[in-house]
Amino acid sequence: NRRIFAAGDVCSRFKFTHAADFLARTAIQNALFFGRAKASKLLIPWCTYTSPEIAHVGIYPAEAAEQGVELSTYTQPFAKVDRAVLDGEDEGFVRIHCRKGTDVILGATIVAAHAGDLIGELVLAMQHKVGLRRIASTIHPYPTHAEAIRKLGDQFNRTRLTPFAKSILHAWLRWTR
Repeated sequence: NRRIFAAGDVCSRFKFTHAADFLARTAIQNALFFGRAKASKLLIPWCTYTSPEIAHVGIYPAEAAEQGVELSTYTQPFAKVDRAVLDGEDEGFVRIHCRKGTDVILGATIVAAHAGDLIGELVLAMQHKVGLRRIASTIHPYPTHAEAIRKLGDQFNRTRLTPFAKSILHAWLRWTR
């Protein structure tokens, strides 16, 4: 029935307060403003507040395999993030799954202190189709835990440097020195 609107646990597999809030926003938009927004289009992150925290958004590798989607996975350990080391919070990692051969982010997992605070940048990137290439070119304050996400953009950019491109770059540098 198009005149019945629902939000929250009753209509979603996601049992989170933040998910219920956005489901309610979608229901209100559709009820009052003749919208056709679908809750299935929402990109819903989750976080488990353990020590360390575990946050996730998007697809898991097993789901991608079931759907026939090939992934490239990039992992940044917090042991190599200066702020995490300084704070004694170097346990954990950020892992991003991209569509193979692209910088399109399909899923991300963060296991670390402050994972719930960090996942928002990746949700925003996924929601607005911002790939790892653009994240790499975004200035993050130093030192912060968020630098781990920028470092994943750098990892992606290094994969773009093919052997042929490397040889051209080396030749150019030798010629210009």
